[in-house]
Amino acid sequence: MKELLTDFYGIQAHEKIIMNGREGFKQDNFLYFTISADYKEMIHMEQAAAAYFLVENHYTKIAYPIQNVSGEWFTRYRNDHFFVVKAPFAETGHSLSEGKALAELHMGGLDYPYEPQEISSYGQWKQLWIDKLTAFENKIVMDVNENPTPWSKLLSDALPYVVGISENAIQYMQESEGEKRFGDVDQGTMGLRRYAGNLADGFVWTNELVYDHPARDLAEYIRHRLLQVNDPVKKIRDFLNDYQEERQLSVFSWRMIYARLIFPIHLFDAMERGFAKGGNDGSVLELEELLDRQQDYERRLGKFFDEAGVDCERLEIPVLHWL
Repeated sequence: MKELLTDFYGIQAHEKIIMNGREGFKQDNFLYFTISADYKEMIHMEQAAAAYFLVENHYTKIAYPIQNVSGEWFTRYRNDHFFVVKAPFAETGHSLSEGKALAELHMGGLDYPYEPQEISSYGQWKQLWIDKLTAFENKIVMDVNENPTPWSKLLSDALPYVVGISENAIQYMQESEGEKRFGDVDQGTMGLRRYAGNLADGFVWTNELVYDHPARDLAEYIRHRLLQVNDPVKKIRDFLNDYQEERQLSVFSWRMIYARLIFPIHLFDAMERGFAKGGNDGSVLELEELLDRQQDYERRLGKFFDEAGVDCERLEIPVLHWL
């Protein structure tokens, strides 16, 4: 990486640093990291445009892409394509809580002048979930018939459950689309593909940016906590309280969060990783562990609104009574 920075970007950086598991280099008051350009170019360019919008609107906790000495955004190096991101270096000190840090990001992206085409899921969750479920169902059935392995057997056994819970989420989302109690907090904004925490002491990485409803990030943080072994209630409650000190959630937002938590995105993500790895032993183990945790996940989700201090009966928010 040091040679790439020197030869293609004219950056003479000598101090190596590690942040959020990524290796980078420090020069003066800036940090530099390389990121593989593994998506199609339009996705990266939309993410870059979003990153620069945040920078121009004084959002400083972002690692944004820079051009190389030839004025290009992507650099071919050792038979791979990369881009380099730059972030301001800040000494460790007082930081915002995760809830407030996320609210800051969402507020920073509110006035984005247009909706991206490639990185936006705003208003599309129901159809995207239907498409995802259909694609995975077809893939699993095909793999079981053509190449029976421990991986395909596990997928076949899990499929009825995955289909059932997904259809519950899709139905809940469809009913929630008729909810009229929404507000400014429901406006589309910048978010992250899978937010699990770490904004408070880290950066937004350009290649993780999406445009979506803020409920996406809130739900993914909560999902991450619900899947952990330790009791997540206090951390979830503090996170939501801190976020709402900056941005009060509407009834529509609560329903969006709940719908997204019902949909088993974590299982689909694990299956996607497994397919990419050819269904190896590690993939089987990961999915088995997640499926084993589902009972606890559902039990915790059944108590979610009560633990979050939301009076579903008074607000007439429907819940799944079988959870």
